[in-house]
Amino acid sequence: MTDIYAYEKEPFRRRQEVEVLVIGRQGDHLYAVLDDTLLFPAGGGQPADRGRLSGAAATSGEVRVVDVQRVEGEVRHYLSGDLQLGPATLEVDWNRRFDHMQQHSAQHVLTAVALGRFGWKTTAFHLRPEVCDIELDVAALDGAQLRDLEEAVMEEVRAARQITARRVSQDDLASLPLRSRGLPAGHHGDVRLIEIEGLDLNNCGGTHLQSTAQIECIKLLASDSLRGGARLTWIAGRRVRHRLQEAEARHLQLRHLLSTGDGELVAVTELKLQQLKDSERQLARRLAELAELRLADLLRQPGPWVTAHYDEVDMAFLQRLSRGFLGAAEGRCLFLTASPGDGDHAFLLAQGEGSDIDLEAVGRRVAELLGGRGGGRQPMFQGKAPSLRRRDEAVAVLSGGDIDGICHPLAGQKVG
Repeated sequence: MTDIYAYEKEPFRRRQEVEVLVIGRQGDHLYAVLDDTLLFPAGGGQPADRGRLSGAAATSGEVRVVDVQRVEGEVRHYLSGDLQLGPATLEVDWNRRFDHMQQHSAQHVLTAVALGRFGWKTTAFHLRPEVCDIELDVAALDGAQLRDLEEAVMEEVRAARQITARRVSQDDLASLPLRSRGLPAGHHGDVRLIEIEGLDLNNCGGTHLQSTAQIECIKLLASDSLRGGARLTWIAGRRVRHRLQEAEARHLQLRHLLSTGDGELVAVTELKLQQLKDSERQLARRLAELAELRLADLLRQPGPWVTAHYDEVDMAFLQRLSRGFLGAAEGRCLFLTASPGDGDHAFLLAQGEGSDIDLEAVGRRVAELLGGRGGGRQPMFQGKAPSLRRRDEAVAVLSGGDIDGICHPLAGQKVG
């Protein structure tokens, strides 16, 4: 088994023949150890590669490698299925690998420029699925500083500076102009260096491009304060093009929806939002007026149980009605239903002060009849139901007090 793996020696290689040397289990996860590997194990801020194993050792034809980690001195390939000892073909998920190389190489350029040109030291790096970030030891970055940094970084991308890797002994480190001399805990042996010609020299174990030109583009997205410094969010390479494509697709939809051009999208959207707020306030006033009228209708109904149904209103409207009803109808109970126009129907039961029913039991019985579910506590029980087909049955049960062990609202004694 080699000490220097193929992912380090040949980061652009996509496929290799390997030997499965060990099959093991770590908790619930099956893993394999190979004699060599193209797949990078997570480390240094760079996520692990993904890939697949096929051939004689893959009993089902192909087994996905879902994670790669360095554990107890060996590189473990965590698997999605069974594998056996013997020869196999290992392939790397190239799109993921190349994306990671673009982001990681971009980070080296960004960090080197931030330090060399502006004096801002990088204290952390995170390569995430959608965006990346570095943390800088500067309190904050304003818009002008971000623009200046991005222009300086893009100069280095356009310069097509060569990116190379080499190993040196630890004794030789002191004589080299390294940007960082920190090594992982317990590291022994030679140290791998990544050099960007004329720009940066740093110890790093990750996979990298061959030239800054292969980064394609670096776009700084935002900066915010974090732990006394500034967190800078950015993307590089294909991610820039993908993000632009997604943004343009959204803009196209917005242009059609708002019937305007890019230059007016914000102004038209602000106008539409203000109109929506005005409409919502007007609707709230009308609903309040409607609730007052419907409350008066409810209070005119005779009997211990008052019932009503409303179309195209929601639970909030029923709650408003019930609060008004409870404040004016001592000793009486309320059963309301509503159909909002889409989705489940709403129902609500309310118990006036002085009534002696078991509201929770009544509510559960009504929910059962309607095929729905609900809950609550005195003085309200509310819920949702897929249908109100049996609403009349529920009204009949309530009006007749035909529920075992439940007090009639006005009788003050058990019914049944």
